[in-house]
Order: sequence, then structure tokens, then C-alpha cells
Amino acid sequence: MNKNNLMNTYSRVDVTFEKGLGSKVYDINGKEYIDFVSGVAVNCLGHSHPTIIKALNEQSNNLIHISNLYWNTNQLELAQKLCNYSDHDKVFFCNSGTEAVEAAIKLARKYGINNGTSKKNEIIFMENSFHGRTMGALAITGQEKYQKDFMPLMSGVKSSKFNDIEDLKSKIDENTCAVIIEPIQGEGGIVPAEIDFLKEVKNLCEKYNALLIFDEIQCGIGRTGSLFAYEKFKVIPDVICMAKGLGGGFPIGAVLATQKASDAFTPGDHGSTFGGNPLGCSVSLAVLNELMDNGVVDKVDEKSEYIINNLSILKEKYEAVDKIQGMGLMLGIKLNIDKNKLISKCFEKGLLLVGAGENVVRILPPLNVSKEDIDKCLDILDKALSELCN
Repeated sequence: MNKNNLMNTYSRVDVTFEKGLGSKVYDINGKEYIDFVSGVAVNCLGHSHPTIIKALNEQSNNLIHISNLYWNTNQLELAQKLCNYSDHDKVFFCNSGTEAVEAAIKLARKYGINNGTSKKNEIIFMENSFHGRTMGALAITGQEKYQKDFMPLMSGVKSSKFNDIEDLKSKIDENTCAVIIEPIQGEGGIVPAEIDFLKEVKNLCEKYNALLIFDEIQCGIGRTGSLFAYEKFKVIPDVICMAKGLGGGFPIGAVLATQKASDAFTPGDHGSTFGGNPLGCSVSLAVLNELMDNGVVDKVDEKSEYIINNLSILKEKYEAVDKIQGMGLMLGIKLNIDKNKLISKCFEKGLLLVGAGENVVRILPPLNVSKEDIDKCLDILDKALSELCN
């Protein structure tokens, strides 16, 4: 197969996959891999889950796309379900995480204009954050390496130090329309926000009538052990950006908002051609049913504890392991060695992992991962670290 027709935008591993089942994927030569990348926290039910296959087959035989000029039953049902599961009132559907962030930016700007002056348009983001690669999302991403070749970016933004409330106090004012935060920084290295920090951020947003936006694109949809990450942190944001696990592999994103925030939008303010189409919503409904009604999310904390306990043993065993961090099934191994060495060694042994931040290796299995596959992952990690450290 010719690989020269794709734009050079990814540093790909030299492997081509053709099928998957559960927590496993198989390359074109038939080699089996344990997949603890999960499409970067997307495949929350693993590969080829029968619930997703059924939804795709049944809905594709019925109605795939109708546009948002009309209502469709799946979209209405999914919106109702997300609102019922959350503390929020309204949903906007799109296709991806970065699109959800773009919608949240526009909602925040419109909210600021409606509730202040034309100067109430500033958005504060956190250092070391990642919110996407479109120009708006890039402007509020706190990592220069993603931004430097695409300047100038959107104006009216400020950065603040993560988990540093005093720094935020020095930045927020009457011109702030929103503060956007990842409850757990993903690309930044699997770094959780401190609960007290988030509570103080919420208080500041209320003081200055600014929206609090949580980017739960990676950490949401059950990955922390609750459907929404904010439930673990006990802080209710005004707006939530979602995607990744929401479709279990099918592209769908969403913005969930309180009535106060959502009232800023009126017809014509925003839109998405494919957002909330019947096929995507059907798959998402099937995913939510499996996660919530069939108890997948309820078992995440137990699996997390098991993995963390065993990773802690590896930390004591190998000096290369500096720290275990994260929450639920969004975990990070902070290393004292080059993360890519461990990722490559595990790949050779049939385990897929992905890096984050400075020398952090992410552990992102499907939420329904079996204990058997967890043990296989831990065994490969043990062997790989042994070879790298000896």
C-alpha cells in the first residue's frame, strides 16, 4: 500500500492495523497487540463491541443524515439523556473535541457580550493545557510547541498557572467571559486539578460573572469512574466540552451547558452540518446504555485501584518509574527515562501505549477491559522495564 498520499501530519508507528476485538487489535500480519491507547481514550468499549455494531447496522438501514433543519428522534433522546445524567440543561452536538471547544469559545464570547460590555470577551486558560488544533482551540492551548508556527492566534486570551489560585486571581477581572480548564490535563501529562483549586475557580467565575468551562474531552464519559469528570471533583461547571468516548469510536462531540450559559445562543449563532446526525446519536445512545445501564462505569474505580496498586509495585522495583498519577482509567506513569524507550519496548512485546507531557506514559484501556488483559499489560510493562533498567 502506498503511504505517500497522506499529508505528513503524524509521526506514525510503523504498523498497519486491520481489525480489533475487545482490548486487542491485529496488524496486517496477524500479530496481536493489547490496546491500552484506545484510540487515545476514544474506544471506551474496546473494539467491535456488539452494542455499537448493532446500533450502526440498525440505524444505517433507517436514517443516516437529515441535517439540523429538522428534528430527529435520536438527537432528542441523546440530549435528554445527557441532561438527565448531569446538572445541565442544554446540548449542542458537533463532530469532535476541538469543535466542542470552538462552540464553547463562541458561547463564552456571546455570554460576555450579553452580560457585560464589548470588552467582556477575555478567556483564561491554563498553562500546559491542550484543547485542540483548530485556530480558536489552539489559542487557548497552553503549550507553545503546538502554537509557534501558526501565529498570530486569536486575541483576547490569557494564560494562568494550573493549580495556582493566586495567579488566577491576578488575571481574572470584569472583562473575563470564561475560564477553561481540563479537570485532568491529558496531553499535558495526566495531571489532575486540585479540588480546592477548582472550587476557588468556581467562586471567582461567579464573582466576575464568567463561565466556567470544563474540557472533559479526554477525561469524561466514564474514564474517571463517573460519567462526567466534574462529579469526582464536586464542582459543577457552566459548560462541558465532550467527545472521544461519547461515541465509542464513532465521531461525535457535544457541548453541555446550564440554562444560564446556553441562553446566550440564538438561531444562527452557531451550527454544525453533521453534528447530532441520527447515526452518530444512535451509536452514542448505545454507548451510554452500556456504560451506565450495564454497569461499566461502576467498575472503573475497582479496576483503577488494581492497576495503581500494581504500578506502585513496579515503581518500588524500578528506579526508572518516578510517579503514578491520574484517576480512574486515565493514568500516567511518570518516568526518569525517555518515555519513548518504554513505549517502543512495550510495542515490541505487543502492548500499545502513548506518551504525554514530559516523560509520562499514559494508561488508557477500554473501560470494560478484563482483568486478564490488565495482567497482560502489567506483565509486559514489568518485562520492558526490566530490560531497560538492567
